[in-house]
Amino acid sequence: MKHLQQKIIEFRDARNWKQFHTPKDLAISLSLEAGEFLENFQWKSSEEAVRENFENMKDELADVVIYALLLAHELGIDLEEAIINKMKKNEQKYPIEKSFGSKKKYTELE
Repeated sequence: MKHLQQKIIEFRDARNWKQFHTPKDLAISLSLEAGEFLENFQWKSSEEAVRENFENMKDELADVVIYALLLAHELGIDLEEAIINKMKKNEQKYPIEKSFGSKKKYTELE
């Protein structure tokens, strides 16, 4: 993950775009790109959307990840570590014996 993040930063720095990449602006861009990804599903079933928009979905999802990696870099967040820690928290919230096959939120699990 760090290698990919470094390639993105090199791309950005070669174009002198760091000046535009404040945490606020990167967070806005991340949200906008997630919205563009979501547009692929508008007025379609999941199957239709994937069939008709798969290539665009790849590009939009890549944009989301690029902005997430840039934002993590600017905030000094080790994303790999953050993801591992979040998965540990999710394991506590969603124990297998209570959540297996359930779509309920952890607050609704009995």
